[in-house]
Amino acid sequence: MQFIKGYKYSTEIKAIAAKLQCNEYYGIPNNINDVTRNWVDYRFANLNEPQFFYIVYDDTLLPVLGEPINFGIIVPEIYI
Repeated sequence: MQFIKGYKYSTEIKAIAAKLQCNEYYGIPNNINDVTRNWVDYRFANLNEPQFFYIVYDDTLLPVLGEPINFGIIVPEIYI
């Protein structure tokens, strides 16, 4: 298990809402031709039980998503 600091969501809908909130806060994308489409993206902890979605903490997320929490994710050994 790997412990990370971030934001944990029980549904994909909540994770998408957090991503869109960050996009709106930072004005991403600025126009239709921008390469950058999202400020942040979420991941799926499919090996955890129960499964959940999460966003890894970054200092730029603090004013948008608030204080992060510490939690564990199960990572396949191939990535360790």
